[in-house]
Amino acid sequence: MKRSIIKLFLLGGLLTFSVTSAQTKESSLTKEQIEAKKKAAAEEKARLPKPYHPEANAESDIQNAIKLAKEEHKNVLIQAGGNWCIWCLRFNNFVQQTEELKFTVNDNFIYYHLNWSPENKNEKIFASYGNPGEKFGYPVFIVLDEDGKQIHVQDSSVLEEGSGYSLAKVKEFFKTWSPKKY
Repeated sequence: MKRSIIKLFLLGGLLTFSVTSAQTKESSLTKEQIEAKKKAAAEEKARLPKPYHPEANAESDIQNAIKLAKEEHKNVLIQAGGNWCIWCLRFNNFVQQTEELKFTVNDNFIYYHLNWSPENKNEKIFASYGNPGEKFGYPVFIVLDEDGKQIHVQDSSVLEEGSGYSLAKVKEFFKTWSPKKY
């Protein structure tokens, strides 16, 4: 319990730091502007779909995703993160609301949201993939081939553009890691 409280405190500190460090060097934000940004981010987070399920049996779910990928000759795209993460929610929403991305994902991947949160860190599963969230933050993408072999880990920050994601960069990421169709 004490560890969870400490980690939540640290997570809150990181969120506060990320909001305040996003300031430009030319101008400093006032306290009111910072509060307004925090409020806007909280409102955005509240309205976005929540694709992560801390209660899920991720190990079983991933095994089922691999089985389905084998049957359908697709790769598995694991988006690791949590419903607490605005960038995780933004990416999921971006894919779901952009028809060509949604089509590309549905045609080439079994898409799974691997939860990392204080409620369920899925430590065993993350360890099996080399704990990429510790290196890159969240979301982080893990691509498996149809046999379940890890073939790529993608840092999501290189896909960002402004306060969202770049369509061109995300399309290229999906194209590069789609299974080779014969």
